[in-house]
Amino acid sequence: MDYLDQMSASMGLKGMINIVVVLVFIGVSWWALQELKLETMLRRPKSAQAKMLQILLSIALGYQTARFVIDYLEWSTWFSGMF
Repeated sequence: MDYLDQMSASMGLKGMINIVVVLVFIGVSWWALQELKLETMLRRPKSAQAKMLQILLSIALGYQTARFVIDYLEWSTWFSGMF
């Protein structure tokens, strides 16, 4: 394999790992939001809009948490260049 093929394969693997991490954290945030008592804040907690709000909240929370973890892991690899 030449350099471009290795770089392309590395980027593909990194992209796949990022997708899996984001999906896992979206699932974890969905699971965590199940404990939140949204019924007190919503007019119709069993409506389709309420479920959509819960889905959107879990996507937003899961994505932001995953980005933090992914960025943190990337930043920690930069330390190897210091020593």
